[in-house]
Amino acid sequence: MFVAGGTLDGGLRGVQLHGACGEGVLMRRSGWMWIGGAAVLLLFAAASGSITKSKALPRPDLLAGVSTGDARVVDLTYAINSHLPAWPGDKRVFEAQVNATPAKDGYFTRSFWMLEHYGTHMDAPAHFPPGKITLDQIPVRRFFGPAVLIDVSAESKMNPDYRLTPARITQWENRHGVIPAGAIVILRTGWAARWPDQARYRNMDGSGVMHFPGYSVESAKLLIARSVSGLGIDTLSIDYGASRDFEVHRLTLPANLYHLENLANLDQLPERGAFIIAAPIKLEGGSGGPCRVFALMPPRASN
Repeated sequence: MFVAGGTLDGGLRGVQLHGACGEGVLMRRSGWMWIGGAAVLLLFAAASGSITKSKALPRPDLLAGVSTGDARVVDLTYAINSHLPAWPGDKRVFEAQVNATPAKDGYFTRSFWMLEHYGTHMDAPAHFPPGKITLDQIPVRRFFGPAVLIDVSAESKMNPDYRLTPARITQWENRHGVIPAGAIVILRTGWAARWPDQARYRNMDGSGVMHFPGYSVESAKLLIARSVSGLGIDTLSIDYGASRDFEVHRLTLPANLYHLENLANLDQLPERGAFIIAAPIKLEGGSGGPCRVFALMPPRASN
């Protein structure tokens, strides 16, 4: 059982947490707690002033407006079923079985089996050694952060093997300020337009090599230096499709970043101004797992 106190209006408050794991006090500009089903999400963050010379990014005060419709919530997650594009070689991806029906039992339940890395999912650092942190061990504060959206859809349309360059990151920072620590960087490649057509999404050539955009090692090194929490993309992998050794995975996961892959609806996000909530299944020992990802934004200006 957790008890939290705080404000939703951006006032500076201490938030006291009590629970089985102990108690502590967190001081931030805003605080909120959501408890529902099997999920407990805690958010205590200020998305402004994270790095000297950064331009102020919006605070998550808009959480107060979610239930009233005064804030926009964009679901960046695909619904899970057995027909989603999967990594080549994965034959068994998702299965659901009905355990009880209203007609027979008076209620409805199912059991299901799925791959850890399927659909919209999170890669934990343990996915690639020497990363060790499993999905259930990632500090929860890292699941929340301002979105840094870098749109490379034009480049990706011209070159399916495009990899994000440090120069494109610099362009973003020239417009919006230095990427703050704790940000979640999202690469929009436009590849979601191919979903859920597996052949087009994989874009595999006659030799069995996939072709889709991703991050470069050089850009990943820069983002590690910025102390971001995670990297996201609207393709099968953070690494570009033709990668032979998953070089970006091998660099960023041991640095304790996580990955969000197969993201949806990135065309609805601005370059700056959204706030990301990434809520993975708390799978003990998991190398990754399905993840519900939301972007929170202020309401559109009325005409």
